[in-house]
Amino acid sequence: MKNFVLILDFGSQYTKLIARRVRELNIYSEIHSYSTPEKKILELKPSAIILSGGPSSVYEKDAPRISKKILNSGIPILGICYGMQLIAYLLGGKIESTKKREFGFAKLKILKKSPVFEGLKDGEQVWMSHGDEVTELPEGFERIGSTDNTPNTVIENKKSKIYGVQFHPEVVHTKNGKQFLKNFLINIAGIKPTWTMESFIEKSVNTIKENVKDEKVLLGLSGGVDSSVAAVLLYKAIGKNLVPVFVDTGLLRKFEGKELIKEFKKLKIQIHTVKASEIFFKRLKGITSPEKKRKIIGKTFIDIFYREAKKTGKIRFLAQGTTYPDVIESTSVKGPSAVIKSHHNVGGLPAKLKMDLIEPLRELFKDEVREVGKLLGLDEWFIRRHPFPGPGLAVRIIGEVNKRRVKILQDADHIVNEEVQKAGVYDNLWQSFAVLLPIKSVGVMGDKRTYENVCGVRMVISSDGMTANWYHASPELLNNIATRIVNEVKGINRVVYDITSKPPGTIEWE
Repeated sequence: MKNFVLILDFGSQYTKLIARRVRELNIYSEIHSYSTPEKKILELKPSAIILSGGPSSVYEKDAPRISKKILNSGIPILGICYGMQLIAYLLGGKIESTKKREFGFAKLKILKKSPVFEGLKDGEQVWMSHGDEVTELPEGFERIGSTDNTPNTVIENKKSKIYGVQFHPEVVHTKNGKQFLKNFLINIAGIKPTWTMESFIEKSVNTIKENVKDEKVLLGLSGGVDSSVAAVLLYKAIGKNLVPVFVDTGLLRKFEGKELIKEFKKLKIQIHTVKASEIFFKRLKGITSPEKKRKIIGKTFIDIFYREAKKTGKIRFLAQGTTYPDVIESTSVKGPSAVIKSHHNVGGLPAKLKMDLIEPLRELFKDEVREVGKLLGLDEWFIRRHPFPGPGLAVRIIGEVNKRRVKILQDADHIVNEEVQKAGVYDNLWQSFAVLLPIKSVGVMGDKRTYENVCGVRMVISSDGMTANWYHASPELLNNIATRIVNEVKGINRVVYDITSKPPGTIEWE
């Protein structure tokens, strides 16, 4: 068997968190849809399989299921929430709707000593989210953990190395959930924790070399961390056969283009800069729909790459800095989850490009991307920058995007980040930025009545961008930001603070 964990996704919003927690244990993981053919799953030869949670009930007619043969394959299996119920259902147990839906914190009672409980104490805090429960266990299973409302919270088939858990060990609300996963993967499945970012770089470089050989690779640099790290990784693999194209869209943060060119010059990587702000503004004129803006920007990127590709001769490959969160929010390729928003760098290439796509960071989370960048020599400050959307400031300007509105937002956004850094909280935040709202308000400046734009300020804390809490900024920091923006940015006379978490909101406004 290969030294990795296969996660089968049944539509849980936490599936990617399972992958993240596994990787934090230095064990490589891959997510595949529950509908992946049984033959392919067995050909992958995973060291263990984790079945995710999901919104369905296993006894429903069209509920997502897997082949019973997978459970009889001898591969250690852990079912989480829906995954546990599916194991019990397929092997002859009974599942029923609970009289009282259990959602939130609970205390785990350890009923029997088990290697899956190593390092855990009776009364551990766990987090539950379910409307069904296992009421009768399949043959060969026994109950080893419970909560006040759920008698069969943890079940075990020691001989088959199949475990089921009703709570969610992957979420931070389960205090020692990572220890539970570690116990299953290392103590029970016997996996060696050898996957690191160093090993990822080595494997990626070799894979890129094998696939690309002596061909050239065109890379679109957006100015953000992801595409920059992708560029340096590709350069390590293929050197001057990399053709990095920095498209100056006119939608970047203040001074960001200059900083990017400076950083790559230091690394001795030559960038091809394309001044393209006019075409972006022209195509965005009159457009107010967030999805239309994103798609127009994505198409314009592709058009420019196509033009540059023709200029530089025949190029077979196009590289992008796509990461896991991009894929998660754009498509349900991995499982039956909902599309939240589309990303300009996700979804394949138009036929006219006739290029193969390379996405070396597609399976990495943001913190992993940053670690790769650091190991490859990018400046600490450069890779510590907060995430920035591919479409740039266009999705932080609610309504139409034009040169004047971008200038207003650049100035306001720059002040937000200057004050956040002065306050010493920049590294504590996942993101901090300004948003230009499509409304105006009355104000008084210099004894004169004003009627100008409203600016929203967003600061959130998060570990991976998949969920986020609004940051409880000090009154002093908020006052400094608001005072400076109103005084220094012509066109804004009111500042408001966004205190919405994700979910129910998204981090970006569009």
